[in-house]
Amino acid sequence: MSDQPSRDLPDENHIIATRREKLAAMRAGGQAYPNTFRRDVLAEHLHGTYAERDAASLEAEVTEYRVAGRMMAKRGQGKVSFVEIQDGSGRIQLFVQMNSVGADTYAAFKSWDVGDIVGAVGSVMRTKAGELSLRVSRIELLVKGLRPLPEKWVGLTDTEIRYRQRYVDLIVNPEVRRTFLRRGQTLSFIRRFLDALGFHEVETPMLQPIAGGATARPFVTHHNALDRDLYLRIAPELYLKRLVVGGIERVYEINRNFRNEGLSTRHNPEFTMLEFYQAYADHHDAMDLVETLIRDTALAVCGTASLVYQGRQYDLLQPFRRWSMCAAVQQFNPDFDPAQIGDRSYLAEFAGRVGVDVKHGYGPGKLLTEIFEKTVEGRLMDPTFITDYPTEVSPLARRNDQHPEVTDRFEFFVAGREVGNGFSELNDPEDQAARFRAQVAAKDAGDDEAMVYDADYIRALEYGLPPTAGVGIGIDRLVMFLTDSPSIRDVLLFPSMKPES
Repeated sequence: MSDQPSRDLPDENHIIATRREKLAAMRAGGQAYPNTFRRDVLAEHLHGTYAERDAASLEAEVTEYRVAGRMMAKRGQGKVSFVEIQDGSGRIQLFVQMNSVGADTYAAFKSWDVGDIVGAVGSVMRTKAGELSLRVSRIELLVKGLRPLPEKWVGLTDTEIRYRQRYVDLIVNPEVRRTFLRRGQTLSFIRRFLDALGFHEVETPMLQPIAGGATARPFVTHHNALDRDLYLRIAPELYLKRLVVGGIERVYEINRNFRNEGLSTRHNPEFTMLEFYQAYADHHDAMDLVETLIRDTALAVCGTASLVYQGRQYDLLQPFRRWSMCAAVQQFNPDFDPAQIGDRSYLAEFAGRVGVDVKHGYGPGKLLTEIFEKTVEGRLMDPTFITDYPTEVSPLARRNDQHPEVTDRFEFFVAGREVGNGFSELNDPEDQAARFRAQVAAKDAGDDEAMVYDADYIRALEYGLPPTAGVGIGIDRLVMFLTDSPSIRDVLLFPSMKPES
């Protein structure tokens, strides 16, 4: 099968036509898609149970097993055939003899194709080559595969097709299945980790009247019954902090967010985030918790805290670096003068020199952040917390008591990309209202990603938000790191794609 995405090719069309003829014959003979076969064992269990048994000991094994799966390979001649089937746990070989299954069944079996789904009954054995197999006493066709699988030695390698036809990708590429199993294990462990610390999992609205909780461009939809526009959630933050106000002092949500932004190896319009909030804690407590969470997740899911990502070794057992944004910028830009960190003219000139597109509304904090993102972020390979984010770019974070121009905020980086964001939450309602007004002014000046004023959230703060630390972790980027996946599309079952031509 060619890996061209545009259309079926002539050879493939001929194969499909032939298979449709076989399906028509099955329909004429009775039920073409039977649903009466029930398996009682998976391939993985058989291999695990009989891995150490030799051929002689298996000859005395009389237990019969019922297996089912997709035929991935088929070979043989005359009255003997070998079939490799694949189920959700792995593969097992079937040894099919005409004398065992009957002449009529064997004749029908010979016409079945790789890609068909079969059920079989038999006992375990080892072939002369030593491969664990099932000696089949009964076999039946459960599903006719009308489309051929990719060629055995070519496989499905075209990434465009792999992402669009994930169902085929999962069939023929075992490592892809392992990636998504590891993703599920990651989510399960994170839930256990937080539950054990007394956090409570909740669900907050995905359709929101105000696109709040982050600086991002939202998707807009319309609710007919209410006759009003609503926004797909860009973050659950403001709802989760309302719950802390209400007395749920440790709360988390593993949530789908939507941001109307570009596509890249790191960005997808819909993505999964973990957000958690802890009352009576600050950003230092949050960094400690994130470091433990990342390390323990790697140990639980990967079995080690020493990982290789894209050819580079990472040791998560070492303490994660904690580094202020200004110090990091100075380290990677030796000609940067930190004494002029509040001088907009100096920062604008420096930013332009390193390739930042300086816009009219950028203040000193925004310019420093742009310089950091342009010259530092992609070079933070080992696990690193960048701290002291400017107040200008942190509308929901608490100001630092000694240096109010920065906030008690951090972002977590590994392998040159941001994975998490956290801070001591701003719980001063008057300061928050002023920050919202500044965001509204920025939006009016043309910043599509700026926030809007959320009056109900201010009202919630006026009831009193305890001192609180909050964290957001990008699950997709974390799974990329844990599975050595270079693109976010490799860890999303169905990533957003441009329309097929």
